[in-house]
Amino acid sequence: MAKVNKRLAVLVGCNYPNTQFELHGCINDVVAMKDLLVKRFGFDPTNIELLTDASAVTGEGSSSVVLPTGENIKAALSKMVSQAEAGDVLYFHYSGHRTRIPKPAHIFGHDEAIVPCDFNLITDVDFRQLVNQLPKGASFTILSDSCHSGGLIDKEKEQIGPSTYRAASSLSYKAKNIPFESILEHLTTLTGINTSDIGTHLLESFGANASLKFLTPQLESELFDFLKADEGILLSGCQADETSADMNPMESGGKAYGAFSNAVQMVLKENSGRLSNKEVVMMARKVLEAQGFDQHPCLYCSDENADATFLCQPEAKPY
Repeated sequence: MAKVNKRLAVLVGCNYPNTQFELHGCINDVVAMKDLLVKRFGFDPTNIELLTDASAVTGEGSSSVVLPTGENIKAALSKMVSQAEAGDVLYFHYSGHRTRIPKPAHIFGHDEAIVPCDFNLITDVDFRQLVNQLPKGASFTILSDSCHSGGLIDKEKEQIGPSTYRAASSLSYKAKNIPFESILEHLTTLTGINTSDIGTHLLESFGANASLKFLTPQLESELFDFLKADEGILLSGCQADETSADMNPMESGGKAYGAFSNAVQMVLKENSGRLSNKEVVMMARKVLEAQGFDQHPCLYCSDENADATFLCQPEAKPY
């Protein structure tokens, strides 16, 4: 009997309810994506793990009870990667806040991190390690609907990068970003420690469940010693200097949504045939431009994966 390749997904929607950082559309984004994965891409619902920070009803009528804490998200991703075999298709959809961690003064730039509901940051180092663990022939696609989205898989090759085009947006929306200073202030209230070192706060608060970046700092350089083309694919909601929009019900005519998640879903629903990763990103850019958003999705992956079919769609069928 022929082996059937697995299709596995982890979907995370963080709305941060009852906080100053509250968003509105992130849970809607991943619930809608779950339905699309099942109907369009042949995912078995039992192979899709949904993590949200509010009671959300899935397409199957059951409630999500797993909170998207840093520990829970990393456990779900690690489980998915550990099950992967050659030919398997892995997918991670994240809709929520992002932050940028400043590097030491002598090093240029920032490190990227997503913000789980408990603020236990998951960094680009964690995603790089997951991608490095993939068996040859398995693919891992990440869609990050959050601000400053490039670089979440550290050192992944840029295929569709920054645009010089800028349109003045008149839309009212909330940016899916928490400034680093706000992250630091929040964690300081939890630990009571007077330091600006984010790693100290995260290790004090989360111990062994903190990001590898802070648990084993030397690991970061080791991860890149033999870096080559890999099976990581990142679709980012915007470029590094932009914000991604979260539309609330008052502004979006009754339904809250993330602009990038919604654009990708529109592209997939309007084009039943196979689309490459590059085509999905470029079409999503056009949708966002037509809607008046000033954000430009980007693509990071190997040359081969840029032209590979998005989520390895087995065959064209109407959604």
